[in-house]
Amino acid sequence: MNTPTRQPRVPFAADPAASRGRLHAEVPSATRSDFRRDCDRVIHSSAFRRLAYKTQVFVFHEGDHFRTRLTHTLEVTQIARSLARAFGLDEDLAEVSALAHDLGHSPFGHAGERALDECLAGHGGFDHNAQTLSVVTRLERRYAEFDGLNLTWETLEGLVKHNGPLTDQAGRPIDRYVAHGIPGEILDYCRLQDLDLARHASAEAQAAAIADDIAYDAHDIDDGLRAELFTLSDLAHLPFVGDVLREIVASYPNIEPARQAHEVMRRLITRMIEDVIAETRRRLAALAPSSADDVRAAGHPVIAFSPDFAAADRAIKNFLFPRMYRHTRVVRITRDAESVVRDLFAHYVANPGDLPLEWRHDLDPGDATALARRVADFIAGMTDRYALGEHERIFDSTPELR
Repeated sequence: MNTPTRQPRVPFAADPAASRGRLHAEVPSATRSDFRRDCDRVIHSSAFRRLAYKTQVFVFHEGDHFRTRLTHTLEVTQIARSLARAFGLDEDLAEVSALAHDLGHSPFGHAGERALDECLAGHGGFDHNAQTLSVVTRLERRYAEFDGLNLTWETLEGLVKHNGPLTDQAGRPIDRYVAHGIPGEILDYCRLQDLDLARHASAEAQAAAIADDIAYDAHDIDDGLRAELFTLSDLAHLPFVGDVLREIVASYPNIEPARQAHEVMRRLITRMIEDVIAETRRRLAALAPSSADDVRAAGHPVIAFSPDFAAADRAIKNFLFPRMYRHTRVVRITRDAESVVRDLFAHYVANPGDLPLEWRHDLDPGDATALARRVADFIAGMTDRYALGEHERIFDSTPELR
């Protein structure tokens, strides 16, 4: 597929000149739109740099060719911009939605998140989307006039709602938030600036969300092949993936395995993007939105896979779960990683004086919830190697995670 050509700006694109603004008013930039300014602030943040040493699936020292949170984020960003360009959306808003979407992830990928959620069971739990909001609204401390990055409302709503609304119109939690409610960090921020939790996010944020799915599917297959957790022949039964594989074999019968794998990945990404473009155009034609708010009020995503590709996406994830995420080698490492996070959490809660000075500032050790949340914020910001280094400094024995 050719790179989507830049379309004229559509009426339902988010308009930086009509943004709902920032929590703290600022003088506009003379050279950059508000959404471009958001992108630049994320790129220059400490949390963004730390993504280079945070796990995607494989811990950071397992090999230079495996993806990290940073490389995954850059791949999502490229796909999100391609989709935004195809539809005439604001590319900068799509870009910042992708650049910032993983800033709240803890070290060691989902293993670290599970461990922190367990540690915070009595204090509201841990949710990486809520943590991302915390990072960009209070934990980044770089500016003289405010905590956080003071991003626009449109960027923040996309980070919180990129997977859809969090509540119904009556304010009741829906979907995965039914069991434990809306995270307190999100509710606290919404009291300052309502992020409209009952409606969908902008089309730009939806483009970033589906770009995340596309990148996960293709690149986790690529990393799984590289790690020899499965082979190309194991993919032959998967819808669309198997078709692509057979096309490549027919056209290039003697191609070496590494090139064959790359060819599968790039063709799969192309077909996923083409499918999203076709399905989205069908949905837009039916909805005929005349504003960004029409997209938010649609009651369903406007940027989506077709039913056939949605089924293929589920089939790929169902394949990867046992073959990769629950592979014996990966499970053993993630269990050790969880123990590192739990050990660090227990130590800092018992010994808050061991937290760095800036993390002890204004902390009331007698407030159990405030202490637990502060410790979780500190650990969530760690890279894999920093967490392991802290564990080695504090404890006599540290897992090697190999």
